Amino acid sequence: MIDHITIAVSDLQKSKKFYESALAPLGYSLSFGKEDVFWAFDVGDGSLFEIQQSDSKPPLTHLHVAFRVKNKAEVETFYRAALDAGAADNGAPGPRPEYTANYFACFILDPDGYNIEAMINEPAAG
Repeated sequence: MIDHITIAVSDLQKSKKFYESALAPLGYSLSFGKEDVFWAFDVGDGSLFEIQQSDSKPPLTHLHVAFRVKNKAEVETFYRAALDAGAADNGAPGPRPEYTANYFACFILDPDGYNIEAMINEPAAG
C-alpha cells in the first residue's frame, strides 16, 4: 500500500490553496506541514498526498513515494533487493524518530534518481 506521495511544486503557497480547494469535494483536507517547506493532505486510510517546495535540498527529490509495509524485516528486504537491482542508497533501514516515535524506514534512489521509501509506523509488537 502507498503510505504517501510527495511532489515538488514551484509555488508552495499557491499550490496549497489550489489543493485545499480541489481536494475538499473529495473529503480530503490539509493535515499538517511546515510553512515554506511542505504540506500534507489526508486522503483517507492513513495515506497522505504531500506537496513540497521545488527548491528543497537533498535528500528530497521532485517525486517521492513511500510504500507502507507490514514489518521492519520487509523494510530491510526491500532495501537489499533495491540495492541489488541497481538502486543507490539514500538512507539505510533504521528508526526515524524525527518523523514519529515508531517510524522505521529506508530510502533508495531509483534509476531515475527518485526517492523511494519503504516504511512502517507502528509500535513494536510484544
